[in-house]
Amino acid sequence: MSLHQNPRHLLTHAMRGVIDRIHRAGHPPMHAMSPQQARAFYEAGAGVLDIPPHKMARDEALSIPTRDGHTVPARLWVPHSAEPAANAQGQLPVLLYLHGGGFTVGSVATHAALCRHLAHLGHCAVLSVDYRLAPEHPFPTAVFDAWDSLAWLREQAATLGLDAERVAVGGDSAGGTLAITTALHARDQGWPLRLQLLFYPGCVGHQNTPSHRQFAQGFILEEPHISYFFGHYLRSPADRDDWRFAPLDGVDEQGHQPDPSGVAPAWIGLAECDPLVDEGVAWGDHLRLHGVPVDLEIYRGVVHGFIQFGRAIPEALQAHNDAGRVLRQAFEN
Repeated sequence: MSLHQNPRHLLTHAMRGVIDRIHRAGHPPMHAMSPQQARAFYEAGAGVLDIPPHKMARDEALSIPTRDGHTVPARLWVPHSAEPAANAQGQLPVLLYLHGGGFTVGSVATHAALCRHLAHLGHCAVLSVDYRLAPEHPFPTAVFDAWDSLAWLREQAATLGLDAERVAVGGDSAGGTLAITTALHARDQGWPLRLQLLFYPGCVGHQNTPSHRQFAQGFILEEPHISYFFGHYLRSPADRDDWRFAPLDGVDEQGHQPDPSGVAPAWIGLAECDPLVDEGVAWGDHLRLHGVPVDLEIYRGVVHGFIQFGRAIPEALQAHNDAGRVLRQAFEN
């Protein structure tokens, strides 16, 4: 992406208004808080600009066992719109969703309105997972929780009324990174997936792209926030070069970059004014070079996190609708 002399001019009028209101509120920056304070702050503000939650036909709390003997909470939503998508056994397609928040903040609750809307628009169930967060649970705990959640979902699908043959993985930001690595793991395990649904995923280990420089300050997700999140999540600088954190430029234990050939098709929704936009574009190009079908959308004039600003930003609802359409298409029998 070419650098703009004044990148603030790229923002839509509505997006500038949201950013200005946030600045006028005068809250301390998240990177000045403890992780516990940051979580509470993020939780309190998560629904302010989000759309009202859709009513669901089912809203079920679940617990998912992990490989180290713990369990992680999860929530299953089934919309009233899902019945036409059921197979002959009455089983529904399902999206496994992994929330964003820099691996440090965020939860099923902060992303509930988004997941409910995706369920409604996608005519599918959504299983959202409260994977464990840093710094209490550093890398690669979240990666393993995501993988274990997919394995559990496949095993339990029938008892939950879900179709194990029609599963997608998705997530935003850090959750998008987890969705990518989960999709690669699924391919290696021979578990077919219908789709990767990725909102502005993190894909590289070192934040040195032009967009990281252009949008480093003043666009909600700022460079100090990224350093704060990764400082809590990563055990050492070496983790930045692990493919499970950096699927685009990271390597495995043998020093090889993973080949994404044969991984599930991807839909990638990016924000133009986002430090992560360049790596999202590069990930899409990387997948295409390896024969993976990719549908990539860049939503102009908006910032990282915009999909949770549906009350104020029309592009958020457009992204929801685009994602819903792609989910419906991916789950067609």
